[in-house]
Amino acid sequence: MARLVQFDRLGGPEVLTLRDVEVGDPAEGEVRIRVDAIGLNRAEIMFREGVYYEQPVFPATLGYEAAGVVEAVGEGVWHVAEGDPIAVVPAFSLTRYGTYGDHVIMPASAVFPRPANVGAERAAAVWMAYITAYGPLFESGEVRPGDPVLISAAASSVGQAAVQIARHVGAIPIATTRDAAKRQRLLDAGAAHVIVTAEEDLPTRVKEITGGEGVRLAFDPIAGPGVETIAQAIAPGGHLVVYGALDPRPTPLPNASSYPRLTSRAYSMHSISRDPERLRRAVAFINAGLAVGSFTPVVDRTFDLAEIADAHRYMEASSHIGKIVVTVTHD
Repeated sequence: MARLVQFDRLGGPEVLTLRDVEVGDPAEGEVRIRVDAIGLNRAEIMFREGVYYEQPVFPATLGYEAAGVVEAVGEGVWHVAEGDPIAVVPAFSLTRYGTYGDHVIMPASAVFPRPANVGAERAAAVWMAYITAYGPLFESGEVRPGDPVLISAAASSVGQAAVQIARHVGAIPIATTRDAAKRQRLLDAGAAHVIVTAEEDLPTRVKEITGGEGVRLAFDPIAGPGVETIAQAIAPGGHLVVYGALDPRPTPLPNASSYPRLTSRAYSMHSISRDPERLRRAVAFINAGLAVGSFTPVVDRTFDLAEIADAHRYMEASSHIGKIVVTVTHD
């Protein structure tokens, strides 16, 4: 028997229950994993509450990321084998699979070997954040060495990954946060500049930092009316990439009559994770950065699997910087 986190109704962290279930053997194209660590994501809160882009099928489980060891492989799986240390990347639907357990079945397309120097806790903290940041900051070719980039909500795990990837490609990361208490921690984490939006005017500070030019790219998870302010900080020919919806209000589309010429678009990490070739490139890029130490996921706090509801409450409080990781103890 395995322990699996499930829920039978929408709601707060209290709906999460740790149950004994029969996992069984992997089918064709699947892998059974002994899970050692799980990375938490805000998307899982949204899924639990019923406000994600897909709805739970009860009894439902959760979890996009994990790290552990392969226990068994189904027919047709060749790239990993029993005993391999691996990481699970968010390349599947939460309605079919989830990582919140001590032994889980995963699609083989979402399971990759992890570098030998990367332990389970770090490996579980990588993939959602770094794949999300990888697309606009590297694969799209929109960011060049020396370009200033604006990273909103930079204390998040994606924000931290974006700062590191920007540094890795030679760009200049300008981080934003609402909380002045996070300023120094963001500077210590690699941000070239930090703008506290509760105290400073964003377009004015960006223009001061960039000598009046503005940023080449703005990478924003908040959306809502605030994108109009962000657009004022983007250089002519620059790019606004919105990858989240933390502000549920309608998001206006910046237009040429109000701002310098720019392109704006919504972006999802799944555009990479569910495209096999793009995902292969992303995994190679990120694993290379992990192997040489350019990428170091920031883990704010760890919880035990039995404390999963408390871990969700902590994530909802938004006081953390970086990733929240759940560890799994095996007898």
